[in-house]
Amino acid sequence: MNHEKFVVPPSGYLGVVVTIVTLALGILLFVFFPNSVPAIVIGIFLCLLTIFMIVGLLVVNPNESAVLVLFGKYSGTVVRNGFFWVNPFYVRKKISLRARNLNADPIKVNDKLGNPIMIGIVLVWKVKDTFKAAFEVDDYLQFVDIQSEAAIRKLAGHYPYDNFDDEQRETTLRSGGEEVNHILEQELTERLQIAGIQVIEARISYLAYSSEIASAMLQRQQATA
Repeated sequence: MNHEKFVVPPSGYLGVVVTIVTLALGILLFVFFPNSVPAIVIGIFLCLLTIFMIVGLLVVNPNESAVLVLFGKYSGTVVRNGFFWVNPFYVRKKISLRARNLNADPIKVNDKLGNPIMIGIVLVWKVKDTFKAAFEVDDYLQFVDIQSEAAIRKLAGHYPYDNFDDEQRETTLRSGGEEVNHILEQELTERLQIAGIQVIEARISYLAYSSEIASAMLQRQQATA
């Protein structure tokens, strides 16, 4: 199976009831048949079964999911919040479905004209496909960070920081506004979809010339104002 599948396990409260009954039966066998080998064996088995049942209890909080894997095979994802009982042999990986913010620190890159600039972005994203987030990439959180930086570098290389000759001739990072943010959002959507990530919003949060040319560029801006 190479796609997301939703499953709804049995109620955890039912699992608790079965666990209590199993434990009670095991204790009763020890109490009333202390000299019976078969009763002791069954009692030990019931106590071990109780532990087995407890391990299977699962709590899924609102806007959270649990990816279930049985012996290396994907079995499904629990997205409904609540208290459940699942096969204790399942490996469970919790993945948050909440919207998250990435406030990327400004990094030094070159714009289309080769000028060194500092640029940072704000990205709002969430996991849309738990199968892809769990199995298509090693670490989806790190993947978001790395691909965000790559998208910033690509965006900066496609536009000049500013245009001193003709403001209307070419879109720039400084004046592009929503157009540039839309291109950034598209780029991030394409890069992150392999990891099952939905881009909710992406925009430039910081933009400035790098310190070594900032003074010269400010003078140039003032001269052309």
